Amino acid sequence: MMKGPKKWRLFALMTALLVFLSGCGREEISTLIPAGKVAQDQFNLLILSSIVMLFVIVVVTIIYVLAIVKFRRSKVGEDMIPEQVEGSARLEFIWTAIPIVLLLILAVPTVYSTFDLADVTAMDAQDEDGAAENLTVNVTGKLYWWEFEYPEQEIITAQELVVPTGERVYFNLIAADVKHSFWIPSIGGKLDVNPENVNTFYLEFDKESSELEEGVYFGKCAELCGPSHALMDFKVKTLNREDFDAWVAAMQEEQAAPTETVAQEGQEIFEQSCIACHATNAAGAAPGVGPNLTTFGDRNTIAGFMEHDEETLKNWIADPQQYKPGNLMPDPEEINNGEPFSDQELDALAAYLMGLKVEE
Repeated sequence: MMKGPKKWRLFALMTALLVFLSGCGREEISTLIPAGKVAQDQFNLLILSSIVMLFVIVVVTIIYVLAIVKFRRSKVGEDMIPEQVEGSARLEFIWTAIPIVLLLILAVPTVYSTFDLADVTAMDAQDEDGAAENLTVNVTGKLYWWEFEYPEQEIITAQELVVPTGERVYFNLIAADVKHSFWIPSIGGKLDVNPENVNTFYLEFDKESSELEEGVYFGKCAELCGPSHALMDFKVKTLNREDFDAWVAAMQEEQAAPTETVAQEGQEIFEQSCIACHATNAAGAAPGVGPNLTTFGDRNTIAGFMEHDEETLKNWIADPQQYKPGNLMPDPEEINNGEPFSDQELDALAAYLMGLKVEE
């Protein structure tokens, strides 16, 4: 059994470690560093509730310590009986009124924020020309990746959400298979993504992601959905409105064919083996079995969490189940006439996919 002094040393070590770890938040993924109005409102509620709870803890602790000190046996003796105050109207009023006030302090801003964040009536607002006044993104959660459709712009992308800063962005959330949960920690709280109904909400993005160390915000699935739930990540690029419009225009254009010989060979292999599941044009593309790869060369990661380089990409194509168990991407033998891709074919596919870009 651990002795008293050792217990205290362990407790002190854990306390110090907790203090150091509290400073390890990263701006692109920490809920404690809000980067949008929704996140800021939720953070303010967190601070308010923490203050109320701290107040209750302090008051209870003070009463507890005073009771122990004032009525300790060594001071008042064995036979001392404190004054009995049963039925005190004043005390009953105090310990009834104070909790009610504290609950109101918590409830009023919480209920107000809940209804405000649920208000998506502006999602369908249109200008005089019949165009949508606000950006709406249809989000579909799939095992284990995310699809983002921009209905007004008629484009589709995957694994990388691109949005403008300084305005509300509305989301329609639905799942294609099992229940997921859409969460961008720095931007706002999570919301369930269900297969049987559409959930709607909005977020606001204050800061351009290019100013961040990673160049993107991080999004997660926050609902246990299978063996690779922890790897169901996506990235968020935030642009000013002018750059966002330029990105949309680039996405709406038909992608140019590759000019390098190796990439051309990769395109031929892709169209023979992969095109049934993956689209390489964002405009007019239908939702696919696999992620839309139009912007694959512009992304920060492969499969949402792996290093974005050709060697990692070749490893992923050769054995996707090794890196993301349970995903629906077939093994090479299933799409390549029963044979694994050769090193030459993997080199060609990697060169082609890495060349799929819309950003300059």
